[in-house]
Amino acid sequence: MHVAVLPGDGIGPEVTAHAERVLRVAAEKFGLTISLSRHPIGAVAVHAAGESLPKETRDAVVRADAVLLGAVGDPSLDSAPRHLKPETGLLALRSLLGVYANLRPVAIYPSLTARSPLKPERLTGVDLLIVRELTGGLYYGEPRAFDDDKAINTLRYSRAEIERVAVVAFEAARGRKKRILSVDKANVLETSQLWRRVVNDVARRYPDVTVEHSYVDFAAMRLVADPASIDVLLTENMFGDILSDEAAVLTGSLGMLPSASLGEGAGLFEPIHGSAPDIAGKGIANPIGAILSVAMLLRHSARSEVAARAVEAAVARVLGDGARTRDLVTANETAIGTEPMAERIIAALARTD
Repeated sequence: MHVAVLPGDGIGPEVTAHAERVLRVAAEKFGLTISLSRHPIGAVAVHAAGESLPKETRDAVVRADAVLLGAVGDPSLDSAPRHLKPETGLLALRSLLGVYANLRPVAIYPSLTARSPLKPERLTGVDLLIVRELTGGLYYGEPRAFDDDKAINTLRYSRAEIERVAVVAFEAARGRKKRILSVDKANVLETSQLWRRVVNDVARRYPDVTVEHSYVDFAAMRLVADPASIDVLLTENMFGDILSDEAAVLTGSLGMLPSASLGEGAGLFEPIHGSAPDIAGKGIANPIGAILSVAMLLRHSARSEVAARAVEAAVARVLGDGARTRDLVTANETAIGTEPMAERIIAALARTD
């Protein structure tokens, strides 16, 4: 299989370089044939080609079997026209690939419970999956407009858009604890009323899966008050964006969480963190989110569960041995850099049976 690598901006190239190394080691270890090529996206692409998703990159990703993305974002372009913003390139990439279902697993490493702001007892048994609709809603709806006096965004969903992401969530729940928490704002939004109706329609096909509906404000509270009660959390684009970042706090750092975006074409795999320009180039970024995104690539695109589990086990082993990047250290702990953390994970992966 061929993987198009889009390192992006800020710390993206740093963490992605090490994720590539992990992918190569896993491929060799488990007999997978994987080739990689690099292409620009985001602010790097704007400065080089005048657009955040150049034709070269568009052509490369539609030919690829999977896409590995670092991060996009650059404060110098915050006031740029919309078509020159790095984030516009990311939205265009998702739309181009047709990746409508974003999967964000949140699991607790016992060795990191002290890093979470929650009490350890609230973290016991936390293992949840957020399934976020990714190509609809406010981020894509038209019309949209902005001037000095008013701004317009349109929240729009169709039955087909809701149904297809709900099916992904129900299928995932069948392989887990068979529970879905569907999150909406059906008391005030017509799109949420449709969301709830369609989710209930899909639920009839899955009598073995229990469905619970929740307003987004209560779901946000439940994520920190009783996260272990959630198995699969299904929601729309903007709510999922916010709730998944909130859920990252449970693990102690945004740098820990991977994601997989799946749909019609090649899967898109990326850590959920941003470009973090304030620490770019310092060698202190946490590469684990990017490395665990490689595990999801191996699982969903390469179809190698054994390789995916080996990468995840290597990360767990290194963390269990006490290795910490700066975002993970607590009192009396010493941080290591991006490269040393990656080196330890690669060494652990090489030793994995």
